Amino acid sequence: MLKQFLLLWVFVVPFFCSGQRVQSFNDSWEFVKGLDSVFTARLSDKKSDVQWEEVSLPHTANLEPIQKVNQQWQGTCFYRKYFFISENDREKHIAIQIDAAMQVADVYINGKRIFKHLGGYLPFYIDISNAVMYGAENCVVIELNNEDNPHVPPGKPLKDLDFNYYSGIYRNTWLIVKDRLHISNAVAANREAGGGVFIHYENVTSASATIHVKTEIKNDFKNVRDAQVRVILLGASGKSIAQSLSINQSTEANNFGTFTQSLIISKPKFWSPETPYLYQLTVELVQNGKVIDKESYKLGIKTIRVERDGFFLNDKKVVIYGTNRHQEYPYLGNALSDNAQYRDAYKIKLAGFNFVRCSHYPPSPAFLNACDELGIMVMDAIPGWQFVGDEEFKKNSYQDIRDMIHRDRNHASIVLWEASLNESGMKKDYMQRAHEIVHEELPFQNNYSAGWINDAYDVFLPARQHAKAPDYWKKYNSERPILIAEYGDWEYYAQNAGFNQTSFKDLKEEERTSRQLRGFGEKRLLQQALNYQEAHNDNLLNNGLGDVNWLMFDYNRGYATDIESSGIMDVTRLPKFSFYFYQSQNDPTLAKGTSFNKPMLFIANYWQNKSTTSVKVYSNCDEVELMVNGKSFGKQRPDKDQYSTNLKHPPFTFNVLSFQPGTLRATGYINGKKIIEQVQQTPEVPAKIKLHVDYSGKEIEAGKNDVVFIYAEVMDHQGTVAPGFSDKIRFSVDGDGVIVGADTVNAEAGIATILLKAGAKAGKIKVAASGGGLESDVLILNSKKISEK
Repeated sequence: MLKQFLLLWVFVVPFFCSGQRVQSFNDSWEFVKGLDSVFTARLSDKKSDVQWEEVSLPHTANLEPIQKVNQQWQGTCFYRKYFFISENDREKHIAIQIDAAMQVADVYINGKRIFKHLGGYLPFYIDISNAVMYGAENCVVIELNNEDNPHVPPGKPLKDLDFNYYSGIYRNTWLIVKDRLHISNAVAANREAGGGVFIHYENVTSASATIHVKTEIKNDFKNVRDAQVRVILLGASGKSIAQSLSINQSTEANNFGTFTQSLIISKPKFWSPETPYLYQLTVELVQNGKVIDKESYKLGIKTIRVERDGFFLNDKKVVIYGTNRHQEYPYLGNALSDNAQYRDAYKIKLAGFNFVRCSHYPPSPAFLNACDELGIMVMDAIPGWQFVGDEEFKKNSYQDIRDMIHRDRNHASIVLWEASLNESGMKKDYMQRAHEIVHEELPFQNNYSAGWINDAYDVFLPARQHAKAPDYWKKYNSERPILIAEYGDWEYYAQNAGFNQTSFKDLKEEERTSRQLRGFGEKRLLQQALNYQEAHNDNLLNNGLGDVNWLMFDYNRGYATDIESSGIMDVTRLPKFSFYFYQSQNDPTLAKGTSFNKPMLFIANYWQNKSTTSVKVYSNCDEVELMVNGKSFGKQRPDKDQYSTNLKHPPFTFNVLSFQPGTLRATGYINGKKIIEQVQQTPEVPAKIKLHVDYSGKEIEAGKNDVVFIYAEVMDHQGTVAPGFSDKIRFSVDGDGVIVGADTVNAEAGIATILLKAGAKAGKIKVAASGGGLESDVLILNSKKISEK
């Protein structure tokens, strides 16, 4: 019988303790690109004639166009920062941590090269204790190269790649000053199932749970040092639940020490997508009664079990209902703020998904923290797509697996580890070794490796199109659990979809595909939504773990000039009709105060002259009534067609006899009670602009390179968006904020979008939009500055 395994997530927050500090290192950098690396050693010289640009992090080495990024910038760039290390820190451990930089990094301190890192998606930790000058100013220079490199996963040349590498130090950096006896960094320690803090559970029931906390410390002194570790668990309210203080233990010079402690808690509150309850944990390193190092965490507790016939979370069978996500933003590439990462997770949750696949590389820690907080299950993934390199490549790929697990192993949201090179011709020995590494690093039952080939891994991850229509995976009979990791795009793009073929006969080739921009019109957006509906409905016949659509957001690719537009939201995070189909598949929660899984209703029709008179309404209500210009077309139950047989909440289709300009009014009922209503009016002549900002759970923050989308909706006099409007809209900004990219943009489907970045100072930011002879609009944002504690 399989035992249950309880997991937890850990978010390390900045702290200050007895002279120790972990602080943001993002500000006051300088940047230059296009120099020859032979000059690197001299770049620390302030008197050099190099023209540096002042920047802060996260940062992209090149602002890329919103489309046609297949020719993205590649080359060598340099980042430089001067920083002071106090004489008082001479006996401390000093380090710099880079959360991610694309993709080969050489690090210089005061002109001397001291470190090299391969890989663009995972952190690296540089001990600079013996390289810096104390009581003096120091200089760090980071040389980055993002050119094609067959030894560094993903390894595939950009011109053949289905996503983009982008560039720069695009995640956070940290300056770490600690006692030379300190809690080690798990990635830097690179110890099997060790380093840092590692937590697992046993004897888990609704009555109690045993929490095992393994802490590995590092002694950088030249002699033996004694210390204790104290672990304190708090509830969400801050009330103490349990704590443990270890015995005094010796750690040899220049070595690691391991402390293992256990806490028993009564009636644990479990983490789940519905109730992502978070505990608080503090791990303290204590010497002679004094805390010399500590890390603060938030914890989510859950049990998981994967079997052939299903996925079980906290002993309940849960159908995985997921999406894939690429992390890129317009212009910035991968250089998203932490808040922008949160907003992406928020939208995934808002769409109704309970699961996200991190395709095809490890995401930002901020994104995982958001998934932990919001309640989204995650499949973490190593870098890889349609490429297997030589032995050096494989060695680096194996290290990616270890680094990914060392960084992410305690996140409650992670339920699967994709230690697989997606859609690549992996040999048996690679797959077997990758699977073994997962279990070496996670040596407890009910941790699961996953891969796209049905061999070696615990879970099989095919795309729907990897099998033939019309059966696809319905006749799958292997004993290995199966999760459909992609569906809804390629099988339609390649026109080998199954049950939907008959509806293709009157469509043009470009209308059949799921790759549809918002501006392509109502008919094509409805087709995209129908493709996803048909595929998801079909997938539900599989005896597997669930399915994961391709994909959440549109994105750019190295091998094509156009945006890959099969996202249910576009690259600026505006929803398409298919977003509302997915949102409708969640049972409605009638309780007040909830932000997600509420009763919803959406009329997928612009109700204009060329609109279909077969009006589609997506809703999770029991019944929907449609009124056309005040005339009722009756209350209807959900559709019962061939595309809806397995859906929780099929759409509602109303056949209106003819188009008449005016008003569609849809009303949703649950248990006979009117719950929700939406109105769609025929758009008239565009008359005005209405601005609004996308916060998605996080207001804009100053001093963090935070970015938000500003949308200018072009409306008629009655407030209906004009979907046919595509003229230019001009934006301007007043206050400490800047527009990233162009300030004059064409509207798409009646909405023009800019990306606004907050400056260093908190305060009001005024955004104005005008153009097309329309009534202009002004929006006032208040950027806040949240100090670290």
